[in-house]
Amino acid sequence: MNSKIFVLVAIIALAAALGVILLSNSSFVSHTSEKDVNQETSEKVPQQIQPISVELADISIIEVTKRDARIELTFKLSNPNPSSILVQVMDYQLFETGYSNEKQISGGQIGSRPEGMVEFGSDYYTLLGNNSILLKDKIVLKNTGNTPELWSALESNTAKWRVSGDVFFNQSSMTSGQENELHFEFVK
Repeated sequence: MNSKIFVLVAIIALAAALGVILLSNSSFVSHTSEKDVNQETSEKVPQQIQPISVELADISIIEVTKRDARIELTFKLSNPNPSSILVQVMDYQLFETGYSNEKQISGGQIGSRPEGMVEFGSDYYTLLGNNSILLKDKIVLKNTGNTPELWSALESNTAKWRVSGDVFFNQSSMTSGQENELHFEFVK
């Protein structure tokens, strides 16, 4: 006999067996204890995470010339949770309150937010459980000549700062849990 006939008969037999199983209203019974059921349902409930804490660790004027000023900001982020947190992005605005409390002189973003599909190589930070990290950013302010009182405060290192912004974070994977947002504001 031809081997193609045997293969065809085997495929028809498998399809028929699968059809009988699917069309019958029988169900497979699995023996689980009440403890197993409770454990399964508790694992499916998303964990509530505590918010991370943000501190303005340092803001320093690195260099001031007639053309520009270089400023470095350092933020300390702490995770009170036992599990890791992904810090996606930190947006911040910088104000020099002696010059203007409402007019932003600069701002920045540390990290990046995935848009649409999950990006490979995204610039995000893993904050381990019960741990902290330092995030730094450098700003270059150009001297336009229109703000002599601001430039005088920068040159004499007597600037009074206000930094505000938002941090976006979630649990240890981009797909687990909801995104969380934390607003912060510091005066130094």
